[in-house]
Amino acid sequence: MGNHLENLVYNLKSKIKGLKLKKPYRKMDKSDSMRIEARSKRAQKLIAKTLQAADQPGKKDIPV
Repeated sequence: MGNHLENLVYNLKSKIKGLKLKKPYRKMDKSDSMRIEARSKRAQKLIAKTLQAADQPGKKDIPV
């Protein structure tokens, strides 16, 4: 009787663990404002690199 009860408890625990699945990570889509912000940051970096290259007259290549 005790062994039967142990098996029943073990089976119930394993079924409950199976039901408690971790929620997978949901990837959020970028909003328009996030896209604009990312584009603006890239543009600012490019402008900074271009100005830095322009300050060095001996160097000919400007980063694109």
